[in-house]
Amino acid sequence: MKSIPDASALTAWRKSSYSNGEGAECVEVADGFPGAVPVRDSKNPQGPALLFPAEGWSSFLAAVRGGALLA
Repeated sequence: MKSIPDASALTAWRKSSYSNGEGAECVEVADGFPGAVPVRDSKNPQGPALLFPAEGWSSFLAAVRGGALLA
């Protein structure tokens, strides 16, 4: 997994529609990176972003949606 030290340079960040309006404890993802998905903490937009392989990110989302990660 790679990272981008200053994620503020990226545009088109979006957060989940399930996020509350307060912006607490949210992650944001950015589009426009072929084969990778940048992910950052919405509370620290100038901080780093992690780059996940697109296939891995898709698998993670499928696991969350399918309930495989419930405690």
